[in-house]
Amino acid sequence: MVYLDKKNFLVLTFVVSLFALITALFIQYILGYQPCNLCLIERIPYIGALIIIVINYKFNHFEKYLILSLIIIFFVSALISLYHLGIEQGFIMESAVCDLKNNSKVLSKEEILQQFQEKIVSCKDVAFKIFGLSLTTYNIIISLLILIVSTKVYLSYEKNKQIKS
Repeated sequence: MVYLDKKNFLVLTFVVSLFALITALFIQYILGYQPCNLCLIERIPYIGALIIIVINYKFNHFEKYLILSLIIIFFVSALISLYHLGIEQGFIMESAVCDLKNNSKVLSKEEILQQFQEKIVSCKDVAFKIFGLSLTTYNIIISLLILIVSTKVYLSYEKNKQIKS
């Protein structure tokens, strides 16, 4: 079994989070696929993970608590992605989160025409797939893997700290 220490875990999590964000932005801005609101929300945990890992390099005496915060972040990320997958598969109805752009009160004809010209993406529509899986599915896999590994690193934190001392 491959041993993954705290430093390598944080570097790997940073690289995976950065890659996930760059990929999402590439698909959106270069390939032209518009994300739904939940897709945009699913990016927030990766941004949070990047910030926490950068903070860890400055304040590494809080490392154990920062790893705990990564556990919470990727647990929430997995929940959001599972919710989104439920909407994509038709198990869950779309909520107000999926319709945030449409909740504004439109009064003028110009605003109505502008709303029609905007491409509004539904959370249940899968616009982009890689090897037959939606990006939400990949997000679930990534979030769960990071969640499992970060939990393992957190639980063995004191043991690893004593070994290195």
